[in-house]
Amino acid sequence: MLRFAHYNSHTHLRKLLFSSSNVGLLHMISKFLLEPSPPPSLYPPSSFSSTRHPCHTSKRFLPVFCPKPISKTHPYFLKVNGFTSNATVPAPVYGGDSEVKNLRKLEILRRKLEELGIEMDTFTPGQHNHLICPMCNGGDSEEKSFSLFISPDGSGASWTCFRAKCGWSGGTRPFAGRNSTYESSIQDKKVKQRREITVESLNLEPLCSELIGYFAERLISAETLQRNRVMQKSYGAQIMIAFTYWRNGVLTSCKYRDSNKKFLQERDTEKIFYGLDDIKEADDIIIVEGEIDKLAVEEAGFRNCVSVPDGAPPKVSSQELPPEEKDTKYQYLWNCKEYLNKASRIILATDEDPPGQALAEEIARRIGRERCWRVKWPKKSKEEYCKDANEVLMFLGPTALREAIENAELYPIRGLFKFRDYFIEIDDYYNRTFGYECGVSTGWKALNELYKVMPGELTIVTGVPNSGKSEWIDALLCNLNSTVGWKFALCSMENRVREHARKLLEKHIKKPFFDARYGGSAERMSAIELEEGKQWLNDTFYLIRCEDDKLPSIHWVLDLAKAAVLRHGVRGLVIDPYNELDHQRPISMTETEYVSQMLTLVKRFAQHYACHVWFVAHPRQLHNWIGGPPNLYDISGSAHFINKCDNGIVIHRNRDPEAGPIDQVQVCVRKVRNKVVGTIGDAFLSYNRVTGEFLDIV
Repeated sequence: MLRFAHYNSHTHLRKLLFSSSNVGLLHMISKFLLEPSPPPSLYPPSSFSSTRHPCHTSKRFLPVFCPKPISKTHPYFLKVNGFTSNATVPAPVYGGDSEVKNLRKLEILRRKLEELGIEMDTFTPGQHNHLICPMCNGGDSEEKSFSLFISPDGSGASWTCFRAKCGWSGGTRPFAGRNSTYESSIQDKKVKQRREITVESLNLEPLCSELIGYFAERLISAETLQRNRVMQKSYGAQIMIAFTYWRNGVLTSCKYRDSNKKFLQERDTEKIFYGLDDIKEADDIIIVEGEIDKLAVEEAGFRNCVSVPDGAPPKVSSQELPPEEKDTKYQYLWNCKEYLNKASRIILATDEDPPGQALAEEIARRIGRERCWRVKWPKKSKEEYCKDANEVLMFLGPTALREAIENAELYPIRGLFKFRDYFIEIDDYYNRTFGYECGVSTGWKALNELYKVMPGELTIVTGVPNSGKSEWIDALLCNLNSTVGWKFALCSMENRVREHARKLLEKHIKKPFFDARYGGSAERMSAIELEEGKQWLNDTFYLIRCEDDKLPSIHWVLDLAKAAVLRHGVRGLVIDPYNELDHQRPISMTETEYVSQMLTLVKRFAQHYACHVWFVAHPRQLHNWIGGPPNLYDISGSAHFINKCDNGIVIHRNRDPEAGPIDQVQVCVRKVRNKVVGTIGDAFLSYNRVTGEFLDIV
């Protein structure tokens, strides 16, 4: 929709349209338009002759009080065969049982309406039914703008769509006669005959000096107005601006604007761009949102500019693109496609507000984003940007407007970027703005040279059963929370909640949970320490648990992890272990293919939400195992566990007293994708069985 700032120039138009001498006329017109018209039979035959003005609601000129920028039938009446009437269709006379015949009429009437696409759940005579129009489908909002009336005796039906962009109306009877629109509607209910119009038939006039002055205050010259054949339309004592639409030098349509910025158009004319003849041979085409913007762009030196005829939508439609014949709102694009197809570059210079940006997106998705460029309007003050081309012209001048168009950027295409789009992120990375660019310390000096925790990465952890994989991850999480305050989501399906809580509390408080043999002589944590520890657990960890009698899928886990990230600021996710997930897959998909797709999902989650993921995967059954650490390629399922991960770690505990201390744990870093955070190698830690801590070996 065109939008204009309120400047003194507005008074020129108001003087013309709302002078005291015109008040009585305006009152008379509004009263006339709101009073019901008499039935067609009361009009003399000459009142429907072709000499009546073709822009009328019933061959009358459209009122300037229309709240929408398009003409439409008056909502109080139904239009049948080109006439406006509130008369009831007379019922045919039948003999015999009237009730049976009425039922027969209703059934035939229902069938005829269904053939036209008019369907109802209830078919109640004598009532007005509000439905979705089968012509326009209610537009993007699917509004119920279609009014259908069934006469009480079932002798006829009449309808009108009150949506501005449609206006389909008609009527029929069970036994259709010459007054029924059924036959024409069933043949092609969507085709409307286009009117031929001329400057003379519309009674258009050259602009008066007041309107020329109005445009001059918007920095649009009389020469530009004359070249674009901007005219005026007098209706009694009122004057409206007339923007004329031409194709190949022939007047095709006309759009009017009153002093209240209300717009209306000649009905039954072809929808085309305003200024269409200016882009006949253009390689570059500039598209703006309103006619005055097109005139403003010409003042900056560009004639290869057109304006859309119907303004902007409130938002981008979430629906799939309709086929060309059903794309009612953007029919002007299809009517002018031969012009657009010749152009190598389409510059979208729509308004800066959300509707203007939505219009740019709707046009781009129809003509191809790869050919589109986007204009960013400059600031008119320290806090406020210019809204459209005419504001740039008025506040900053033609040079600034020209520069804005010449500096148009490539229209963004989802998934296609340039490094320039990431320069800010690269600068932050270089300056270590976030503090995690070189990874987060694990809390163990022996391991930090080999492995650090980087947000957005995937670490696969494996090891033979009872080697301490889960215990080591728990200890790592406690260290990360202590040093950088991270929070975590735990999907640990092999642990009971109470037992997992005990392990975490022992590592955090550094005391055994029970007075039991494993604790030796160490002091048990006190009740006060337990209460403090419970609060720490609640503040640090969020549990992902499937309480149903079934295994969770990876999609289910990642959806809950996403909620934990967005709601609670979680920075790490533990999935422990892989074999406790539901791994149903199509029969045609191999396990290798499934694992590849699953790990891709996990990595995308980690990268998108800057969340580190630890994924525990058990090795397959090892034959002839002699006690050494397994290899990452020994993981059960697929080699993709090592191929797809960012980091691969094997946790191995010594079980042979003769080979060394049995409390010694070997952390084997077997893969590090990012050399900034680590390298391949082995680190050795000491495991404290009493508290579950992992300590550097002194």
